[in-house]
Amino acid sequence: MLKTPLCDLLGIEKPVFQGGMAWIADASLASAVSEAGGLGIIAAMNADANWLRDQIHELRARTDKPFGVNVMLMSPFADEVAQVVIDERVPVVVTGAGNPAKYMKAWNEAGIKVIPVVASVALARLAARRGATAVVAEGTESGGHVGELTTMALLPSVTDAVSIPVIGAGGIADGRGIAAAFALGAEGVQMGTRFLTVDECTVADAYKEKILSAKDSDTIVTGRGSGHPVRCLKNKFARSVKKLEGDLAKNGDELERMYVGSLRRAVEGDVDNGTIMSGQIAAVVHERKSAKEVISELMSEAEALGGCTLQQMADANAERRRLGL
Repeated sequence: MLKTPLCDLLGIEKPVFQGGMAWIADASLASAVSEAGGLGIIAAMNADANWLRDQIHELRARTDKPFGVNVMLMSPFADEVAQVVIDERVPVVVTGAGNPAKYMKAWNEAGIKVIPVVASVALARLAARRGATAVVAEGTESGGHVGELTTMALLPSVTDAVSIPVIGAGGIADGRGIAAAFALGAEGVQMGTRFLTVDECTVADAYKEKILSAKDSDTIVTGRGSGHPVRCLKNKFARSVKKLEGDLAKNGDELERMYVGSLRRAVEGDVDNGTIMSGQIAAVVHERKSAKEVISELMSEAEALGGCTLQQMADANAERRRLGL
């Protein structure tokens, strides 16, 4: 069974993180991933302390395995959420949308393992200097808020630059992606899109069906002009946003109004007028399964590939055989 030093560090069985997707990564999904041996993560998003505390309690009623909380540092409730993870003895905090330096000392003193999501070598080095346990190097293929570098370019650059463990993310949804990430220097992977269609994910069926039917060219990035790029599936809403972004000076206020609540609308089932956040890798997600089944399949394929020579992989590729499945 594939087990890395990262697994020992976090007390998990398999080096698989579930991404902290806003309005999606709740106690139901996170507990299922943790129970299956990975690291389930609750997304604190823009929620207040009471909501997060309730989710943590619900997760602990479902599993006694390690889990994490994703803290969005731009949230107006970031300060109180930062205190909740201390009060509730959350074992792992994954941070995004900002610099966690303000909270690092308190989190480290509380014994919390802090893992920032980074999109550049500079941010990875900064996180390491500030005492991060590890970093998630997330490429632009991912869903939601994205950077500029691809996973293929970002991951080896980050692993060469820092000595702490690096988790690869962006464009990973099967064992092939895991094996590739490990070849690039990762000690674990984080996936969001792959878990959108699992049984324990509470998004509306309409959202899941959009993921399952997505093709390789079905995502689009909106918000680049405003400095907040977001990758999502193409739909009526995304096309309208993209059109208005052609003249930000004129349409800025209207765009801001459109953005408010757009992800939640999609999560609740309005897949025409909401933001269906998704990574480019949705094109290889074809089935609904439990989180346990998904993680088992991921690891079986990754381990099969890891035990092969390059020649064996080349031969299998030429015959279009998927090893380990």
